[in-house]
Amino acid sequence: MARKYAIHNQQAIHFVTFTVINWLDLFIRDEYRQIIVDSLIYCSRHKGLNVHAYCIMTSHVHLILSVREERILSDVIRDMKTHTTVQLRKAIREHPGESRRQWLLWMGERVGEKNKRNSGFQLWQQHNHPIELSIVAMTEQRLDYVHNNPVEAGFVDDPAAWTWSSCRAYETGVDDGVVTEYL
Repeated sequence: MARKYAIHNQQAIHFVTFTVINWLDLFIRDEYRQIIVDSLIYCSRHKGLNVHAYCIMTSHVHLILSVREERILSDVIRDMKTHTTVQLRKAIREHPGESRRQWLLWMGERVGEKNKRNSGFQLWQQHNHPIELSIVAMTEQRLDYVHNNPVEAGFVDDPAAWTWSSCRAYETGVDDGVVTEYL
């Protein structure tokens, strides 16, 4: 049976959300956020990923993505989630100031043990809720949603003030090193 939210057209632009298990506020440390940024840059340079927009919140990451060169978007997303899981787990273990270390690792192990698709640890919720952005109005709505998420959450008053988002790059036209193709 086909899932309603699946990437059917691998070459289309999609809005996706990576959500930390149980909506845990993992991304409160810049070191953890930087792992996501580094992974986006790596996938862009080496896996054919187009990053159109992004916003890293405390418990989830909103992305507007597509792929180049006949790549498979689902495969790139899978690889990125796998890589970031390994890197974030390591960062949690090694961060000298991580007061939640045992709890975060325990939560990931607990959820991972219950999921047959994992090998004992899970960081991300299984599904990305992909939405194909096939019309301009939908694309603009999702772009606004991604960039305004920190404002709606009460973190900032101006979306361009959120460091971990592509909003500033869109507003100023200054390359942020992550966005590879503007909408």
